[in-house]
Amino acid sequence: MTNDRVAGAWRQIKGRLKEQWGRLLHDDLKQIEGHAERLVGRLQETYGLPREEAERYGEEFRRRLNYP
Repeated sequence: MTNDRVAGAWRQIKGRLKEQWGRLLHDDLKQIEGHAERLVGRLQETYGLPREEAERYGEEFRRRLNYP
């Protein structure tokens, strides 16, 4: 996948993240970029979710988007 395609895919994913979890800030999304596992920590911190719930939400989101 070329850098342009990766950047385009990330923009789409970022838009979906903002739709679903609107309280995530631009800085949060910058930290998550390229590191799907960081989504769980950001969800936990921003929404006060238990780790198991944040992991489940993160996994569901990645599965829907086929994101690693």
